Amino acid sequence: MRSPLPAPERMLAELVALPSVSSVDPAFDMSNRAVVELLAQWCSTLGFSCQVQEVAAGKFNLLARLGAGEQGLLLAGHTDTVPYDREGWSSDPFCLTRRDDRLYGLGSADMKGFFAIALHAIATLPQRRWRAPLVLLATCDEESSMRGAQALVRDDVHGLHQALIGEPTGLRPVTRHKGIVMQELSLQGRSGHSSDPGLGRSALEAMHACLATLLDFRSDLQARYRQDVFQVPVPTLNLGAIHGGDNPNRICAQCRLQFDLRPLPGMPVTALLQDLQTRLLATCHQHHVDMHLRPLSAATPAFHCRDEAAILHACQELTGHAGIAVAFATEAPYLSALDLDTVILGPGNIAVAHQPDEYLECASLVPMQDLLQSLITRFCLA
Repeated sequence: MRSPLPAPERMLAELVALPSVSSVDPAFDMSNRAVVELLAQWCSTLGFSCQVQEVAAGKFNLLARLGAGEQGLLLAGHTDTVPYDREGWSSDPFCLTRRDDRLYGLGSADMKGFFAIALHAIATLPQRRWRAPLVLLATCDEESSMRGAQALVRDDVHGLHQALIGEPTGLRPVTRHKGIVMQELSLQGRSGHSSDPGLGRSALEAMHACLATLLDFRSDLQARYRQDVFQVPVPTLNLGAIHGGDNPNRICAQCRLQFDLRPLPGMPVTALLQDLQTRLLATCHQHHVDMHLRPLSAATPAFHCRDEAAILHACQELTGHAGIAVAFATEAPYLSALDLDTVILGPGNIAVAHQPDEYLECASLVPMQDLLQSLITRFCLA
């Protein structure tokens, strides 16, 4: 069937050309309005009923629905990307570039490519007699706060029981993943002339000690918790960003560190963070600085799909692969909380996401389209 939409590569080029960075740092954070509006335009062309939700200022979700009834399918993804290091790119990150049968561009794999493929799959379905609803969900701020997925309510997914999130998994079904907790540690010391350390209290030197405390905490967690089903079988803690001081001849009065913790399913995250705070307070007391530990966003829980889920059985049958576990977090826990059986499965490789020269393999476009058409036919069509 001929598509009324542009070819998937052209659609992806248009999506990549629209910057939609989300970040916990306001200096990098952007609106995703343009991406949502373009997706809504394409969905309307295909006959979807579109609802655009303003989640926060400049931040939008799209819910586009075809058909009615029960037992339908949700195809979900996020419209935002992470910040980027332009100097590390071999080409313009906002201009989709084809090299060596790969499509290079910011968000190409994570995960604007999924939307281009999904819409093309819907547009070229051999027949479209709906017996159950098909909904396309495009969220905001997955890369920062998850507030797009957190804003969803049960009425948004009425009539749906199965969901697929098109994150890059190499076309293998993902049935469980770790959670993510993002925190900021702020230290307050006292400035002074650098010629005499006694004139101030260095927040930067205290942060050096706090870094050691955090790394010791990480080692303790990795000694206590392990699940071999994950490729990275232990919880991780990443030191992501640090800011402090203003001049080399002044004692640093303020210093901030942002880090993330990725817990395994079943870990008592609240109790562990209380333990960490106690350790950090002791370290800061030794260095005579004040501290504040705060969450940068609500914690995303770990996720596990039900073994009996119809969407899981379908994905395993269609791909020939059993479900796997991954270290990265997704919006799956929030869909699961709305009583949707959810599998994460999409084109691309998570290993090339969040770094310069992110790309989507051209060879993954047709297999993903075929897979989506099979799922839509199974769950939505007469």
